[in-house]
Amino acid sequence: MEDMRALSYGLGQQYFEERNYRGAIRALKPVVDETPDDVGTRLLLARAYYHAALLKPAEEQLLEVIEREPTEYYAHLMLARTLERQSRRDEAGKHRRIAAALTGDDELLEGHTL
Repeated sequence: MEDMRALSYGLGQQYFEERNYRGAIRALKPVVDETPDDVGTRLLLARAYYHAALLKPAEEQLLEVIEREPTEYYAHLMLARTLERQSRRDEAGKHRRIAAALTGDDELLEGHTL
């Protein structure tokens, strides 16, 4: 079973790199379902949803990542971007500030009204 999971993850990663985001979603979703605590795979799935403009599923996956790994700055940044694309700037601002605080990079705040 581990081999199938690794194969599906590799395929999902390849699809993502080829910008076939829906293919990546199909490959990664079963891996995330089977190993829900795997934050890295869940984050890649969230990115695929985001790039496929499936913003609600992206948001759900990113919230799961943050619940499991609250200091994952990239999940906060991606969640901010996802919320901004949904015109939810107030909510996005919180996650931009968290990402900036976690990294010490105030440039993450530039150009965004928080």
